[in-house]
Amino acid sequence: MGPVLAGVLQLLALIAALALAYEPLGSYMAKVYSSDKHWRVEKWIYKGIGADPDSEMRWPAYLRGVLAFSLVWVLFLYVLQRIQGVLPGSLGFSAIDSDQAFNTAVSFVTNTNWQSYYGEQAMGHVVQTAGLAVQNFVSAAVGIAVAVALVRGFARSRTGELGNFWADLVRGTIRILVPIAAVAAIVLVACGAIQNFSGIHEVGQFVGGQQQWNGGAVASQEAIKELGTNGGGYFNANSAHPFENPTPFSNLFEIFLILVIPFALTRAFGLMVGSVKQGYAILATMATIWLGFTALMMWTEFAHHGPAFDIAGGAYEGKELRFGVGGSSIFATATTLTSTGAVDSFHSSFTGLGGGITMLGMMLGEIAPGGTGSGLYGMLIMAIIAVFIAGLMVGRTPEYLGKKIGSREIKLAACYILITPALVLVFTAFAMALPTPANSMTNSGAHGFSEILYAYTSASNNNGSAFAGLNADTQWFNSTLGLCMLLGRFVPMVFVLALAGSLAEQKPVPATAGTLRTDKPLYTGLLVGTIIVITGLTYFPALALGPLAEGLA
Repeated sequence: MGPVLAGVLQLLALIAALALAYEPLGSYMAKVYSSDKHWRVEKWIYKGIGADPDSEMRWPAYLRGVLAFSLVWVLFLYVLQRIQGVLPGSLGFSAIDSDQAFNTAVSFVTNTNWQSYYGEQAMGHVVQTAGLAVQNFVSAAVGIAVAVALVRGFARSRTGELGNFWADLVRGTIRILVPIAAVAAIVLVACGAIQNFSGIHEVGQFVGGQQQWNGGAVASQEAIKELGTNGGGYFNANSAHPFENPTPFSNLFEIFLILVIPFALTRAFGLMVGSVKQGYAILATMATIWLGFTALMMWTEFAHHGPAFDIAGGAYEGKELRFGVGGSSIFATATTLTSTGAVDSFHSSFTGLGGGITMLGMMLGEIAPGGTGSGLYGMLIMAIIAVFIAGLMVGRTPEYLGKKIGSREIKLAACYILITPALVLVFTAFAMALPTPANSMTNSGAHGFSEILYAYTSASNNNGSAFAGLNADTQWFNSTLGLCMLLGRFVPMVFVLALAGSLAEQKPVPATAGTLRTDKPLYTGLLVGTIIVITGLTYFPALALGPLAEGLA
């Protein structure tokens, strides 16, 4: 079997698995967030944190819950890393430096999971399991909760109430993420991923020294790392490491975990707003972009030029032979079109245009299908923009799901789509203009510029993957990337929740003959075009200086 055919078959198998999971998982999630009953374990949690899960919240209160919860966890993770040296199970690792501890705490709380450290050489068992692994669950649950609040804004009328943040957080964690992650961890262990709390031990020798590895609860963290679109791994090689991702099947299974909740949330959205067709329209938009990017990535990596590529059968530099060019291309597209950031290959070693595709996937806002929750609310913001553009074309007040998109709504949507590009471009410009940050680049020219552009794109969009080649463990990058992660996560949430509150207060507008049908292929095409055009106009100059210049050279 040729490598191209193998890649295509993997893609078809992945599509089939996602299609089988779409309806049952989406329907289940809709029931979870629409139920008025509480499980016993959930009642214990509510009692422990002093929350009333039945009290409705308006958007300012919902936002305060999100920010307070996240702030407490940032402080907890920071302290946990700073005292690691005196904790049991630290494997002899010392405390993490203050700037790196700040960066890591912010990274995991914001669902970014950017790592400027070598996991197997820095973090002990307590920090990994009691700190980082816990955040893999709850940071993903926060994203879903905010998305559900926006969906309720469309579904409700004449009320500013969006549900209860604490109930949404706990339900997302207990009823969705924990059960699926538990099953996924068992599958990964069966594939060969490790799951233990062993210390550091020698596993082999090489010329000039010994090779040592530490164990860890890898399979369980790998499962939620992918399922919650997190991305931070136990080892520096991330999902290219055989302890995390042993076989081609586990590789495809991890891609499935990355995509399954973001895609299935579109069905939950359709059910909660009372129109499954609206969910299908959003799904079609996400799937069109995802399939297009995946096909383009596979083409750029298989369309090799030169005798070395011809002999190898593709661009194999920086890729695992276990997964091949096809599996690595599908993984790279999935992880950058979502807010995952896990990697099974070095994106820096992709062809120039291939590296550009990974960047463009993040620059779209990671909405195809995006992160757990963040992908859905990001896509719904773009849907509002597309409706507004269509309204301008025909001179009619735009409407979406029976809600008028007035000046307040479009201002909030515009602020949402502007904050992330501003962070990416401004901080990239500063890093290139100042002498110290540029010293961290391994390469010069267009590829070196891509290293820095990728880093700020990854941080600001809460992706977390690295281009490789950039030494990001400096005070400048730890501090500025941490700031980008904080602002890129929580400032957009302010606009999303404010928009949700504004929509929930409106009275539904009945559909008329002049109402744009947002559940038809025409609107799906308009939405895809809107996303591409907005991103292209925003980022094209920066892409032209980096991956495009390299790819066309």
